[in-house]
Amino acid sequence: MSPSSFNFVDAKDKFTASAVQALTGKSIKPLISIFNQIPGNEAEKKTTLDQALRGVLGDLIVEQKARCDDYLALIYLSIDGVTEGICSATTPFVLLGDVLDCLPLDLCDKIFSFVEENVSTWKSNSFYTAGKNYLLRMCNDLLRRLSKSQNTVFCGRIQLFLARLFPLSEKSGLNLQSQFNLDNITVFNKNEQESTLGQKHTEEKEDGMEVEEGEMGEDDGPAPSSIPIDYNLYRKFWTLQDYFRNPVQCYDKFSWMTFLKFSDETLAVFKSYKLDDMQASKRKLEELRASSGEHVYFAKFLTSEKLMDLQLSDSNFRRHILLQYLILFQYLKGQVKFKSSSCVLNDDQAAWIEETTKLVYQLLREIPPDGDKFAAMVEHILNTEENWNAWKNEGCPSFVKERTVDDKPKRLTRKRQAPEDFLGKGPDRKIFMGNDELTRLWNLNHDNMEACKSDSREFMPSLDEFFAEAIEQADPANMVEEEYKVVRNANYGWRALRLLSRRSPHFFQPTNQKFKSLADYLDSMVSKLAKELPKDIPSEEIKTGEEDDDDNGDNLLKDSNDSPSIQSKLVTNQQMDDVAAKLGAQWKNLASHFEMKAAELREIETDSEDVDMQAKLLLVAWQDREGTQATVENLVAALNATGFSQIADGLSEA
Repeated sequence: MSPSSFNFVDAKDKFTASAVQALTGKSIKPLISIFNQIPGNEAEKKTTLDQALRGVLGDLIVEQKARCDDYLALIYLSIDGVTEGICSATTPFVLLGDVLDCLPLDLCDKIFSFVEENVSTWKSNSFYTAGKNYLLRMCNDLLRRLSKSQNTVFCGRIQLFLARLFPLSEKSGLNLQSQFNLDNITVFNKNEQESTLGQKHTEEKEDGMEVEEGEMGEDDGPAPSSIPIDYNLYRKFWTLQDYFRNPVQCYDKFSWMTFLKFSDETLAVFKSYKLDDMQASKRKLEELRASSGEHVYFAKFLTSEKLMDLQLSDSNFRRHILLQYLILFQYLKGQVKFKSSSCVLNDDQAAWIEETTKLVYQLLREIPPDGDKFAAMVEHILNTEENWNAWKNEGCPSFVKERTVDDKPKRLTRKRQAPEDFLGKGPDRKIFMGNDELTRLWNLNHDNMEACKSDSREFMPSLDEFFAEAIEQADPANMVEEEYKVVRNANYGWRALRLLSRRSPHFFQPTNQKFKSLADYLDSMVSKLAKELPKDIPSEEIKTGEEDDDDNGDNLLKDSNDSPSIQSKLVTNQQMDDVAAKLGAQWKNLASHFEMKAAELREIETDSEDVDMQAKLLLVAWQDREGTQATVENLVAALNATGFSQIADGLSEA
């Protein structure tokens, strides 16, 4: 029997019914069950379920009885469906776009709160690649619907969400070529004949002021403007906005002269007529503090001539204009990658900008309230902006630096001396004995016990060498008096007994002869040895073992550490690299033979994910622990014991 073909209409109806059931029970299980029952391949069923979910959402929107929670429940259902693998990864974003397109702005605010809360979900591997373009398009559509002056907070939330969603190096969110918004044109009255500034004060005295005095209290009456405002000041002031809009024209000679003249006159007005922290300003500030930020102020230029005196008397307005100057100066002086080669300041222009910058900061400090704090904050922000300009000039490199495989893990430097260093087992390997000479002798070799076991530390002399002087003195022909013979020396007698116990068969032979002193016993033993040893013993003076210790102790200790025969057997760094490359993932078998602790193995696995590097770290740890015993022979033996005979053979041949 041939398998049943996939029926799109039937499958969509079943998915729709299951989606409604899942919404009611707030569980994905009904959809999973029907998904497994319907025949067809995965792609067909996922596409059908996507369409069914959009259909359910459309029904909820058309009914106009659903709440935001119902829409969000369906979107949560689609997220669970993506996690379970029964619908496409783009489905939640498509549903979000449909909801925001069909709802009014007040409900869109609530839906967008859900989008903000789940930013970690959108950045996960399952959703980010598939949904980042959908989210960007959705946010741009919302921004087109919103008013920048009336929905300022909502617009800011959207921008902050995009900043959290995309990495800093995302090129789509950067103004790479430093382009300006040339459409932001400030419109003002350019016809002097239509100006009302000349008639303003007369009209106020005749009409306006009498009515306002009757309606306002004594303290609330507006103070007459002390700033002489005419049409020339009005025109020059608002003409400066064109230079702030398009700073490139400042590099033109004639435009620069106009900008210079207008700026000097405007800043002279700011400098001559300073603001006072009046009672009205204090009341306004207290109201803003009491409101806890409920009333949000959005700056929008109003260029009416009637508002000119009020604007120049407003501290926020002055700060806005002065900050525009600082931003313009930073662009003109800064190094921007996409600037034309002709955009260069001459010495006179650079000097004027430097002086004017100081003047602007001075004016900012004089504007109440908290002028000093505001000026310091602005200066800090603009200095930080220089770092971002340098980053853009470098092509916006990624902030994430990946670690290459060749980089060797660096050991952390210790802040204080570790116990193993103090005991002579760490990298510093020095023990202080309280005396310079004792410290020097003790630290001639980092492992004194191993130095004592060295072949070069063999101090036991032969019988003929040690007793040569005693045999020569025992000969009556030499006429050596008894008190001057070496056998009468207690130290010599003690060493002679030790040597006889190790090398002479006469020492352990039983005898009935009794001796009154050690010297008498040694005379007897010397006589026996004289008969057995060769007759051509040289008569030169033989040094005792104690003198050998005094004269040659330093050199012997050094020889045990610097002997070429030992050094040649130590494992080299190249040999460890070769062995580590051959061990690979099987390095733990060798670690068991080395009796490495579990904590050391975890540290090796944490330091690197590369198995070759882990094997190299194991060999380095073994070398640090063994010291002079980290020889090729010992490593070959360990490799053979753990079944790596081929690696051991290659190491022996090398």
